[in-house]
Amino acid sequence: MNAAQDDEYWITTDKDKIDINVVHQFLSAESGWATGISRAVVEESLRNSLCFSVYQQERMVGFCRVITDMATFGNLVDVFVVTDMRGKGISRLLMEEVMRHPVIKKLRRFTLSTTTAAGLYEKFGFTPLGKPESFMEVYRPRIYLE
Repeated sequence: MNAAQDDEYWITTDKDKIDINVVHQFLSAESGWATGISRAVVEESLRNSLCFSVYQQERMVGFCRVITDMATFGNLVDVFVVTDMRGKGISRLLMEEVMRHPVIKKLRRFTLSTTTAAGLYEKFGFTPLGKPESFMEVYRPRIYLE
């Protein structure tokens, strides 16, 4: 799958189309979860992920990426819509496209972490962890600021 389109927006997984400036600006200055992340780290993360970019004409207005082995597991991260385009249904369009992708359809486990948009993700089948006691993490929230 390379691109999907509706009347106003188009979504692509073509990494050559990613506006890295938009992604880096949002993550480093606006996201709250990747404050201070360097452009080099953003570029490396994009190279090693399945990326979805939303465009309105030639302007990138939304983005997300899936960290995945492409066969069994995926983790949805860095989901955003640029500030002035929020409230227009772009995140729903983005998630519809993510969930339609052939790689995502075959994954045994697909996870995400959110503090603000659980309602959106529930519409796409996400639920709280069935066995939270079996999940562990190493979490370094200030790593990009050190």
